[in-house]
Amino acid sequence: MKKLNDLLQLGDPRLYEVCEPVYEHELPQVKEWVADLHNVMEEIRAKYQFGRGIAAPQLGVMKRLIYLNLDRPITIINPVFENLSDEMFELWDDCMSFPNLLVKVKRHKALTIKYLDENWQPQTWQVEDAISELLQHEYDHLNGILCTMRAIDNQSFKWRPTPSGN
Repeated sequence: MKKLNDLLQLGDPRLYEVCEPVYEHELPQVKEWVADLHNVMEEIRAKYQFGRGIAAPQLGVMKRLIYLNLDRPITIINPVFENLSDEMFELWDDCMSFPNLLVKVKRHKALTIKYLDENWQPQTWQVEDAISELLQHEYDHLNGILCTMRAIDNQSFKWRPTPSGN
């Protein structure tokens, strides 16, 4: 089982790699990867008090796999975006791979994502606002893009201290 110290940190060259698709014969391994993603995300939540999603490459698994834990766990395999809105919004983005850094970025307000779930069933999900932003952030990880690369300008960075007691 992977732990918090297995989480790749800013500067690790693997974070800049484009991930390979997941194949159906890898489904048994996907369950193990998802368990690792869940475990590390829970450790991040406990230590830093944030975390809604994590992408497989953040644990060195170079596959197109995202795990979200919103009101329920969601496994997203081989996602594809469609219908990205022209309307954009700005926000301070954070990342588990550099938890003390916030980066101001622009994201699409809405989009449609098509993906395979943990049972290899096709899914379509129309999202907007916070979930749209989250999915764009995690999807970027699959393409070797970090939010630092999407900063609006060179003034779009700020430090966030670790919560007290952690």
